[in-house]
Amino acid sequence: MGRDNYCEQVTVLAELRALLRLPGFRKLFAVRLVSQAGDGMFQVGLANLLFFSPESQGSAVAIAGAFAVMLAPFTLVGPFAGVFLDRWQRRQVLVFGNAVRVLITGTMAVLMLTQGVTPAIYVLGLAALSVNRFLLAGLSAGLPRVVQGDLLLTANALTPTLGAGAAFLGGGLSFLLSFAMPAGRVHDATALACACVVMGCASLLGLRMSRTLLGPLQPAVGRIRNEMVVVVRGLVDGARYLAARRTPGQALLVMTLHRFLYGVVFIASILMSRNLLAEPGDSTAGLATFATVIGATGVGGLLAILLTAVLARRMAPQSWIAVMLLVAGVSQLILVPEPGLASVVTAAALLGLAAQGAKIAVDTIVQRDSEDAYRGRAFAFYDVLYNAAFVGAAALAAFLVPDAGWSPGLFVALSLGYVAVAIVFGLLGTRTATLARQMQDG
Repeated sequence: MGRDNYCEQVTVLAELRALLRLPGFRKLFAVRLVSQAGDGMFQVGLANLLFFSPESQGSAVAIAGAFAVMLAPFTLVGPFAGVFLDRWQRRQVLVFGNAVRVLITGTMAVLMLTQGVTPAIYVLGLAALSVNRFLLAGLSAGLPRVVQGDLLLTANALTPTLGAGAAFLGGGLSFLLSFAMPAGRVHDATALACACVVMGCASLLGLRMSRTLLGPLQPAVGRIRNEMVVVVRGLVDGARYLAARRTPGQALLVMTLHRFLYGVVFIASILMSRNLLAEPGDSTAGLATFATVIGATGVGGLLAILLTAVLARRMAPQSWIAVMLLVAGVSQLILVPEPGLASVVTAAALLGLAAQGAKIAVDTIVQRDSEDAYRGRAFAFYDVLYNAAFVGAAALAAFLVPDAGWSPGLFVALSLGYVAVAIVFGLLGTRTATLARQMQDG
């Protein structure tokens, strides 16, 4: 067994070296790393601007509204990005997309210096995040043009992971700026200006590739309106198919409910970090507290990967999802007494464990129980619901979550919600899966 693992590691390292010898891959990979580093800097800067800046409003309504702005592109733009990426040269999308982000982010920095947080900041932030959706889709769509054969699988596993790592490092650098400079307009504008520089570098790196390197070789020529209608119909077909197949439909419904509850908790965490666990006027302390909470959530997610690989094999995916939802319910009970930093971090780690563990199982069910001909449409619909649930949570949180982010009744209700979904799905989902297996065997 040890020898097999050693051989697998040697094979992966050899494939990585082979990838880095491909000049087209190296150029595209460099654009991804720098572009996502700039995106990480921008998102942390924007979160600080909208959630923790002294000029931003710390009410639940304001935080929920800003949160919805940051998520809208993932829900509205994502499904239609492919329509345009099959028409435009993808290399041009990377070059001009990053250049447009420089212009937008620079304008935001100037507005911060001269006017502070205004509605224009929200509009420009939404535009920048929407452009980023095209960039991420373009990076993925262009990858098969520079990597072929068996190496493509390794490239697909490597590039998103290291890209996310670059975004994390960029966000960390932006976070460190909050300690290096005094709070205020100059601080917020500086964070955005630094993101501008990195995005500009990504745009210049894109010029190293030939215009046609990333395709498409034969750009689509049909009417854009007709193709967008096709995308909508595909989403509807995916929804109908998932509902008819029962097991993936139920799993997706549970994940949507979980994301909805998780979104309410997430907004409550922002408010508690800003208004309860730190002095309301101390934006640096609030951001540091929230970063700690996010870090704990990430640790829980990593633990979920290990536990799911070991423990979930001993039970049906539906049972594992129910267990994870019960863990999420327990995490909310920890917050019923007035919380301190230790209890919030502990609850965040448990919820991160539950969220990632459940998602792994749901992904497995949708992949396993969906026919290949419908799998793409099924996951497209999955992606829309996954993000739309967070936007819906923001709308609910604006009315239910107090400005301090905490109330005993809120977290009791969230815990009961998780437990109820766990019990219903644990019984119904397992029964449906058993019937499905019996029909297949019959």
